[in-house]
Amino acid sequence: MDDMDMLDDSNAERKALSKQGFNTIVDIAGGLGLLLLNGPIGAVLGVAAAIFGILALKSKDPEDRKPGTLLVVSGFLAIAAKVSAIGAIKPFAGTLLTIGAIGLIVTGLINGIKFIKGLKKRSK
Repeated sequence: MDDMDMLDDSNAERKALSKQGFNTIVDIAGGLGLLLLNGPIGAVLGVAAAIFGILALKSKDPEDRKPGTLLVVSGFLAIAAKVSAIGAIKPFAGTLLTIGAIGLIVTGLINGIKFIKGLKKRSK
């Protein structure tokens, strides 16, 4: 393997590690955000999330559309969990928000473990 191949491998490994670290932070923050949406001021935060999601959906970058969709859905779930006139939707929406929050936090913790292992491996 020549020096250029080693540099390419090192760059690819660094980018993958950087992405894992970023995903760790985003997943945990997103999970905590969903827990906030399920809290006492969830309806107000839900409206804000839905508005930001709609703005992200209008973006030209396709990478912005996925989080935008999640924001819109989360926002509407938060609103439904707090102000829904249909009684059956309130507990269902709250449960979905809680499950989503726990899933994001667990995913963030798993990414964090992988990130720390990658850092240790890289430092050897």
